[in-house]
Amino acid sequence: MTLKTTFLGAAAALALTSGAALADPALIFDLGGKFDKSFNESSYNGAERWAAETGGTYRDLELQSDAQREQALRRFADNGFNPIVMAGFSFSTALETVAADFPDTKFVIIDGVADAPNVRSIVFKEEEGSYLAGIAAAYAAEGDTVSFIGGMDIPLISKFACGYAQGFKSVKPEGNVIVNMTGTTPAAWNDPVKGGELTRAQKSAGSEVVFAAAGGTGLGVLQTAADEGMLAIGVDSNQNYLQPGHVLTSMVKRVDNAVYDAFTQGADIETGLFVMGLENEGVALAIDEYNEALITPEMKAAIDEATAKIISGDVVVHDYMSDETCPAY
Repeated sequence: MTLKTTFLGAAAALALTSGAALADPALIFDLGGKFDKSFNESSYNGAERWAAETGGTYRDLELQSDAQREQALRRFADNGFNPIVMAGFSFSTALETVAADFPDTKFVIIDGVADAPNVRSIVFKEEEGSYLAGIAAAYAAEGDTVSFIGGMDIPLISKFACGYAQGFKSVKPEGNVIVNMTGTTPAAWNDPVKGGELTRAQKSAGSEVVFAAAGGTGLGVLQTAADEGMLAIGVDSNQNYLQPGHVLTSMVKRVDNAVYDAFTQGADIETGLFVMGLENEGVALAIDEYNEALITPEMKAAIDEATAKIISGDVVVHDYMSDETCPAY
């Protein structure tokens, strides 16, 4: 039976028992909670798959504030959990401090990079999957305007937006991609009302398809797009089922695989920088019973062709984070 403990209160969050079994893995979710139907939930699904297949146990924790990051890492390390996996780039600074104090503990950060010999840093080529999402949007839109709604205005989210715009303009070079970010603080990840407001504004500006990379805010985008007769594109987890017939596809990041692999390798996990893109199935577009009727043969053929060309190197998708510019804007 899987042992999972989630601490909800700020004080209780860090009250880990001192009798934890040595080498049990641990998982710390980013703000927004493990059931955000997006990034955190994908992490949770990977841990649960590992537990179901192995019968192993792990501990997990949902943060209530940014201030808890370093304290949570220290408490898990003090109690012998190994490896300790964290979902989200915001752990980077705290991890570099803590990892140095616990050289015998392995840490895994997803979507971020920390320079330490006992850390595995996992990043994704979001621009590649987003490029494919842009192609899908171009084929689904009757006109020449689509849009993007990001969560917190940071380079990582602009990476999604830029890849999406490049893919869209590979099909409709004169087309228009409206880009809005929800905010500049972590609260931007959990504001579905604002997500809905931005979606309606983008529709008024002519958008027919909206791609949301905004955590919990994206749930408001998907709901509003369905209400307004638009198509939406989900992110991180497969969100096609949330609004069947209105979610064109989801740009899936296999965060679940990253967590599953880390738990499987355990304390012997290989450290260093790991990059997951199309070539190693780190990103993909989700097609299932909830959206297959929206994927035309022409759209599928174009997505498959672009996938092959990106993997072969014939098409290179610009990474916004390399220079914080986007050739498609």
